[in-house]
Amino acid sequence: MKLTIAGIRRGNLFSPNHIGNDAAVFLQTAEHLRSSGYTVNEYIESDLLTREIPEKILFNMVRDRQSVRRLQQLEDEGRLVINSAYGVENCTREKMTRRLLSCGIAHPRSLFLRTGEDPVEAIREAGFYNCWVKRGDFHAIHREDVTYVRHPDEAKDILKEFAMRGIETAVVNEHLAGDLIKFYGVAGTTFFYWFYPSDTGYGKFGLEQINGTARGYPFDGEQLQTLGNDAAEALNIRIYGGDCIVSEDGRIRLIDFNDWPSFAPCRDRAVPHIAACILDEIHSWRNPISEP
Repeated sequence: MKLTIAGIRRGNLFSPNHIGNDAAVFLQTAEHLRSSGYTVNEYIESDLLTREIPEKILFNMVRDRQSVRRLQQLEDEGRLVINSAYGVENCTREKMTRRLLSCGIAHPRSLFLRTGEDPVEAIREAGFYNCWVKRGDFHAIHREDVTYVRHPDEAKDILKEFAMRGIETAVVNEHLAGDLIKFYGVAGTTFFYWFYPSDTGYGKFGLEQINGTARGYPFDGEQLQTLGNDAAEALNIRIYGGDCIVSEDGRIRLIDFNDWPSFAPCRDRAVPHIAACILDEIHSWRNPISEP
């Protein structure tokens, strides 16, 4: 018996400069599932808080904190949620960084600071003279949520700005020199795609320019895919994207990881694999299933 699936869109606030791309990958995934014989009912993020969603299976691109909490409640009740709402929360900056480091995933050295602190001494002691200051509590929504600084004193103003916006914590990553690579993957499938954003001008806030034009340092592509899948497993995410730096010696380190990105450069190729991942999760689900 074919099942009815709920698909929950991402709110526009959480698609900075990518509203159309996020909507497109959602709609194509829904259509692919329909072509496989499933009924897909579409919802928006706010529906999680304002109406009953009866379906037992939900795929989602949710980011709003309250909506994620509601999805977690549904998950705890036995619903199948893809990506897991707990995985979505794991991808917020501080939780992501701590989990990746604790799991031994190659990642920049990092500091965790309160925004009410003076960060200068801690950054100097760590030797992070060029570094990235990032809001710790959530994903990047505004350009200022991820800021490159060239001197520890510059970080002080960034933390003050975070504090004024009610952001209590910040993550400071050391800056890594090398080629910036963006990648997309779907765990449990063969799909993996990477590219140099400097070759295409593709990006969200223009921060890709900091590392400059990629030099094409040689690296192991299979190792990159393994790194992506390992990070996905550590964070409890199936459909993912991220950024890494390849150093001149070929070392690969992950600098960012996202739950269900837009897949904009490779969407048509990715969607069949995304749908296959969802169907595989459904087929392996062991909870009793009934039509709403």
